[in-house]
Amino acid sequence: QVQVVESGGGLVQAGGSLRLSCTASGWPFADYAMGWFRQAPGKERERVSCISWYGGSTYADFVKGRFTISRDNAKSTLYLQMNSLKPEDTAMYYCAPQGRGLCSSSYRFDYWGQGTQVTVSS
Repeated sequence: QVQVVESGGGLVQAGGSLRLSCTASGWPFADYAMGWFRQAPGKERERVSCISWYGGSTYADFVKGRFTISRDNAKSTLYLQMNSLKPEDTAMYYCAPQGRGLCSSSYRFDYWGQGTQVTVSS
């Protein structure tokens, strides 16, 4: 059964930090690129970061230098370390596979989890 479970969100003041986790099951996690996404109320979901099967990573401009994506293939777990948080980072955060091997922006995933809410107060 394909499943992703996100956790680690919460309420934090601007400038603070959070570490998100995503536990995946139902496919060979180590073989796939993985991505973090976010969706704020009234806005479309956007990709925040992606990490390939071997660890190469990409970031959206709006989080570069503040967020770090990582993965533990032995635990089928994806992480997102978020530092220097801003109120505009407030959103529901989701994880999803992004293709076999390298990150693909066109990979379709139909088993989105519940997400984890991140709220940054000013």
